[in-house]
Amino acid sequence: MELALSLALGSVWDVEKPETARPEPNLLERVRKLLAKAEDDSVTPAEAEALTAKAAELMARYGIDRALLAAARPETDRPADRVIDVPNPWADVRAHLLAGLVSALRCQCVLLPVATGKRVHVFGYSSDLERTEVLYTSLLVQMAHGLAATRVPAGSRSPRAWRRSWLLGYSSAVTARVRAAEERAASDATGEEVRGAGTSTELVLADRALVVRRHVQEAYPRTRRTRITYSGNGYRSGYAEGERADIGGKRVRPGSGRALTR
Repeated sequence: MELALSLALGSVWDVEKPETARPEPNLLERVRKLLAKAEDDSVTPAEAEALTAKAAELMARYGIDRALLAAARPETDRPADRVIDVPNPWADVRAHLLAGLVSALRCQCVLLPVATGKRVHVFGYSSDLERTEVLYTSLLVQMAHGLAATRVPAGSRSPRAWRRSWLLGYSSAVTARVRAAEERAASDATGEEVRGAGTSTELVLADRALVVRRHVQEAYPRTRRTRITYSGNGYRSGYAEGERADIGGKRVRPGSGRALTR
């Protein structure tokens, strides 16, 4: 039976790749440029924090702008879906991080049973799927770096359980931060009327949520919720590191990606 993750990259392959006309200026490209600057060794920590904070703000605003544009011009941002294979190690934790980001960025997903790793079927509008990929790719590397730099406390019964709980704490913290940025952007846009569509931002976002949910139900009529648990005591340490993480990734260096260690 398929397991639905109400929150909700591994290899990614598109099930549907709609033609999307991007608005100008492209805020997502500005986000990437800000993150590239924040990753430069010559940038001070304070400058990097400012750059990544701005990147998160623009990322959220980009999502609102694309939604409002699509309300007036539906051809610019259509519903789509992607099947995502999440490899081991820590596939369940990676999937948990993806699920949280997917939910925060107004998408939905279903976790599919596979023999190894995890497989996630993500549904959403093209622009939101794109934002999810940008954020997840960066945060995954940051999480690997953070885990590698963290020492398991002496006396821990199971170092692996401690690391797993650390990763879950990290995932929860960064997901909460992304969600907060999205909610601020939506709140700032409250009351704005979409030109040519005769509707408000709130109604636009609500309509998009209904469309995404309908597509999930059509693909998977029978699903159930699932949750992840842990037994280690590294959750608090991981959560603290996640609160310091850069939403988009100032600690990420080109070519520095590596698998999470067991």
